[in-house]
Amino acid sequence: MPVKSRIRTVPHYPKQGIMFRDITTLLKDPAGLRATVDELAARYADMKIDKIAGIESRGFIVGAPLAYVMNKGFVPIRKKGKLPAATIGHDYELEYGTDRIEIHTDAIAPGERVLLVDDLIATGGTAEAACTLIEKIGGEIVECCFIIDLPDIGGRARLEKHGHKVFALCEFEGD
Repeated sequence: MPVKSRIRTVPHYPKQGIMFRDITTLLKDPAGLRATVDELAARYADMKIDKIAGIESRGFIVGAPLAYVMNKGFVPIRKKGKLPAATIGHDYELEYGTDRIEIHTDAIAPGERVLLVDDLIATGGTAEAACTLIEKIGGEIVECCFIIDLPDIGGRARLEKHGHKVFALCEFEGD
């Protein structure tokens, strides 16, 4: 059974007109979680990757087991003030205002090849900010990887415009 069929759509959440793609149904299903991690591990098995970086918080859920399976280190990219050691941060635009994510300054060595993982790409703002942080500390983005792409919102195109490769296990268009 494909990964997409295990993702629940919640209409009008968090507000009227939004079709929320809920991965908790995928994650609670042992076969669904295994299929997700296994499919990604197979995709990246022959690529030179040194670290896997996950964006808080659902990027941790997929990125950490993927790092384990692939025998790579895992790097958390977190919201402001959540990491205990020296960090650098990057502010980015949200629909209403700004937010900030941070990474430890010693999380990635210069020249290391990094796979960026998150659950979903919509506008691409958070992923673009994460790429900026990884590159600021000397990492090279191998690819930006997501469970879900919402292509109508334009995040994939935004990342590709900045020269990043993008992969998603499934897409939800329109509705």
